[in-house]
Amino acid sequence: MIGRIFNPFAVGGFIIVPEDAPLPLGEYIPLIMGKKGAFGSGEHETTASCLEELERIPGLAGMRGLDLGSGTGILAIAAVRLGAASVVAVDIDPKAAASCAANVRLNGVADRVFTVCGELASVGRGRYDLLMANIYADIHLALAGEMVARVRSGGWLLLSGIPLQDKFDVQRRFANLGCVQADLRIMEDYVTLVMRKA
Repeated sequence: MIGRIFNPFAVGGFIIVPEDAPLPLGEYIPLIMGKKGAFGSGEHETTASCLEELERIPGLAGMRGLDLGSGTGILAIAAVRLGAASVVAVDIDPKAAASCAANVRLNGVADRVFTVCGELASVGRGRYDLLMANIYADIHLALAGEMVARVRSGGWLLLSGIPLQDKFDVQRRFANLGCVQADLRIMEDYVTLVMRKA
């Protein structure tokens, strides 16, 4: 299988680099991505907006995170690069989980990012400081209760993959579960929500 071909590119304070490219010098935080990846290499507007919003979450250093629908693991890797203590990256797709595990190794963060292939229920009942989910809107709506239950009081939810037409439904669902909107990013076709659990 021939992997995707891309050149290094910047998103916020990060630079996404293909695995066989030299790491560029400069102030950007490098995120190395394998060529045979799942969704989420940073090119799509939802992934890019999540990376930019991650940089704005206060107190990220030392947080415990959960990346639901992790794909390539780019958000989990970015979170630990920004100082999160650990992230559990879970995806139901075995190919995505394998891609995530490979990228975690490429970035040298296997001691802080833990890849799980399975559903949300497979990661146990622990509570996290930060939940990241760049997934379909219908999955946000279906799993909202479980997602909020996995976040401690005062913790953060970074939600994306939400088409513009589903924005209100997702906002209302999470608000009804005790989350307060902290930020909203409206893009061409999608929105990214940052919520805080009361």
